[in-house]
Amino acid sequence: MRPSGRQPDQMRSITIQTGFARHAEGSALIRVGGTEVLCTASVENRVPPFLRGKGTGWVTAEYGMLPRATHTRGNREAAKGKQSGRTQEIQRLIGRSLRAVTDLDALGEMSITLDCDVLNADGGTRCASITGAWVALRLALGKLVATNVLPRLPLRGQVAAVSCGLTTEGAVLDLDYVEDSSASADTNFVLTADRRIVEIQGTAESAPFTEDAFDNLFALARKGVTELFEAQVAAVEAAEKQRA
Repeated sequence: MRPSGRQPDQMRSITIQTGFARHAEGSALIRVGGTEVLCTASVENRVPPFLRGKGTGWVTAEYGMLPRATHTRGNREAAKGKQSGRTQEIQRLIGRSLRAVTDLDALGEMSITLDCDVLNADGGTRCASITGAWVALRLALGKLVATNVLPRLPLRGQVAAVSCGLTTEGAVLDLDYVEDSSASADTNFVLTADRRIVEIQGTAESAPFTEDAFDNLFALARKGVTELFEAQVAAVEAAEKQRA
C-alpha cells in the first residue's frame, strides 16, 4: 500500500479554480493533492529584443515557491539576489512546454508571461505548474479573441504534466513528497492531448532502471495526463460559461 493509501495507478485529487487572480488576463489555482500552485497569465504588447519586427509572439514563464510552501521555511530568492539552478530549470521547462502548443506566429508581437507560484508543496510542483499554466494561458488567449484583439485562438492543443516513479510498491503514478523523497527512480512526463511528447525527465536515484520499467512508467503517465486534460477542459468551459 502506498503511504497515501492510493492504488499504483491512482492520481491525487485534482481541482482547478479559475479567476483567482482578478487582475490577470488568465489565472488558475491548481490543487493536486497537497500541492497548490497559483498560475497567472499576463499579456504585454511587446516581445523580447530578439523577436522585434519579426511578427511573432513569445510565451515565457517564471516559477517560485513561497517561503513556507515546504515543511521548513526557505529563504526568498529575491533576498539572496539570484535564483537557484532548480528554479531556473523549472521555469524554462514550463516556458518550453507552453510554447510547444502555442502558435507564436498567430499570436503576433505580443508576449505572455506565465507566473507559477507554489503556495503549498507536496511533490510534483513543476508538473502542477505546467498543467495549471495551460489553463491560465488558454483563458488569456480566449479573452484576446473575445475582445477582437486576435481573430482566432493561437493554440495547437493541450499540454499537461505528471510525475511517476519506482518505489518499494513498484511503478506508481503522481508522486507525493513522501514517495518522491524515497523513490529509486523519478520521472516527469510532459505530454500533449494528441499523444505527443514535449519532454521526459527521468533519473535513477540508486541503480539504473530497465526499459520495461520505463514503459510501465510511461503507461501510467498516459493514464494520469488523461485525467489532467479532462480537468483542464472542465475548468476552461466553466470559466467561459461564467464569462458569457
